[in-house]
Amino acid sequence: MRKKAAKIMCIGMACLILCSFSGRVYASSISEIKKQQEENQKQLNNVQGQISGLQGKQGEVGEEIDEIDAELVQIIASVDLIKEEIVEKEEQIKETEAEYDAAKQQEEEQYETMKIRIKFMYEQGDLSYVQLFLSSESFGDMLNKADYVEQIYNYDRKMLEEYQAAKEYAQQIWDKLEEEKSELEATQHELEEEQSYMEELLEEKKQEYENYSVQIARAKQEAAAYRTRIKQQTAQIRKLEEEERKRKEEEERRKKEEEERKRKEAAAAAAASGTSSESDSDSSPDSSDSSSSSDSSGDSSGGGASVSSGGSAAGQAIASYACQFIGNPYVPGGTSLTNGADCSGFVWRVFKDKGYTVPRTSWELCNVGTEVSYSNAQPGDIICYAGHVGIYIGNGNIVHASTPKSGIKITTATYKSILSVRRVA
Repeated sequence: MRKKAAKIMCIGMACLILCSFSGRVYASSISEIKKQQEENQKQLNNVQGQISGLQGKQGEVGEEIDEIDAELVQIIASVDLIKEEIVEKEEQIKETEAEYDAAKQQEEEQYETMKIRIKFMYEQGDLSYVQLFLSSESFGDMLNKADYVEQIYNYDRKMLEEYQAAKEYAQQIWDKLEEEKSELEATQHELEEEQSYMEELLEEKKQEYENYSVQIARAKQEAAAYRTRIKQQTAQIRKLEEEERKRKEEEERRKKEEEERKRKEAAAAAAASGTSSESDSDSSPDSSDSSSSSDSSGDSSGGGASVSSGGSAAGQAIASYACQFIGNPYVPGGTSLTNGADCSGFVWRVFKDKGYTVPRTSWELCNVGTEVSYSNAQPGDIICYAGHVGIYIGNGNIVHASTPKSGIKITTATYKSILSVRRVA
């Protein structure tokens, strides 16, 4: 009977050990899945942070695109206005040319009319007066003839001078209109360069915006993949937990059945053995207690889970240096202080030679450095106009690459509306 009881105990211990081993395997699987899930959650958080960062950068690029669009509209409008002004100047030049031609024709006709008399009066010298004396019938007749000739001469001279003055005035107006037209054409060139630059920049920003869209879409796909993994792992954990619950319920059921079986066997053995079974009955509970103790021990093994004074020395040095190139040519797109430069190329080269890095176009120069008011302008400051820039040299003047006709020269700073005054040095 004791051997049978010992056999039963061994079977129970084996079941408990097997169940304990199975629990450790389960715990290891759950722990591994949870670790994977935590790692996936970290990756998901990182991807979501990347998406937020990319969306922020894309928003900034979108704002830059809107600003560039607005600037481009203004530049195109300015170019159209300047083209209209150029057409008006050309019409005025045609009218002035007609006035000049008319004055010149009148001058030539008047000159032809009085050429003989002028030649007679000036080339013959005193002989004319001798002839007057010889041809006059009397002294009074001679005086009358002399007075008549003098009156004709004075009239002709006056008319000639008036025609010459009209021609010179027309020439001055024509020269002024030509200079204004040249200045407008130079401004148009600068604005068209800025328009081209802004269009290229706009395309770059649009491409950058699209690149961010692609990166965001890719990151969202990656985030969706991590969410799917986390969801699958959560479902897997729940499934394993449900299996573990059922397994424990099954173990508990078997344990109770085993205890009940052992109790019945012990009772039957006690009834069959008579008096001697009383001692066996006394020992059986001890065995049962020992078995229970062993069961408890098994359960505990489960696992767990020219420059004015004032301003800075650097600014005066820049202004003085810029003035050294007065008289040199204006060349569209040029950056040479000797062979020729346009307005922004002139400013860019002067500052570069003095060790400063500034943008190349007049539009970008309008945003360089620090803005100051014109009343506080100092030598070396950059004066910005619509499509044009120059360097302030003091006393209300700038030095700038003006037009192809006038080249690099000094001009009054307020000769047209100032957009901004920028200080770099």
